[in-house]
Order: sequence, then C-alpha cells, then structure tokens
Amino acid sequence: MRTLIGAIAATLLLSTAAFAGQTEGLIKKVDKDALTLTLDDGKSYKLNAETDIDALKPGMDIVIAYDVTNGENVITDMELPDSSAN
Repeated sequence: MRTLIGAIAATLLLSTAAFAGQTEGLIKKVDKDALTLTLDDGKSYKLNAETDIDALKPGMDIVIAYDVTNGENVITDMELPDSSAN
C-alpha cells in the first residue's frame, strides 16, 4: 500500500512540473497592461516585469524560450533581432 501511495504522489509531482519550450515568430501584439505578447501564430506569452516592453514592436522577429506554468506560457529568455544589422 505504501508503494502505491508513493507512486501516486510521484506521478502527481511530475504532472505539475513546468514544461519548457522554445518558439520563434513575428510579434503580432504587445499588451503593456497585461504584460503579454502575442505572436503571429496567435499564441500569447507572459513577459517578465523587468522586460523593456518599449523595445518590443509588432512585426519584429523574436525567438522565445518559455516555461508553461499554471497554464500560462511564461517567457524565460528571448532573443531579438540585431538592431545593428539594419
């Protein structure tokens, strides 16, 4: 019985763990009030409070690393295009 309870507890812990992912695309919308950005595929991602939101503009190409936490895609890292290349 203890083994069964331990196995169930381990399964529950694994099912609540964050999922990490990476994506890229064009920024479609930046919502400064909700601290989110939406890509051209329609998916939204939660920004960090320290993010320079004014640097994010619709139409910019972006690469995002994110975790899925409590059902939200939370950005952990991002790469913007090199502005010196323009």
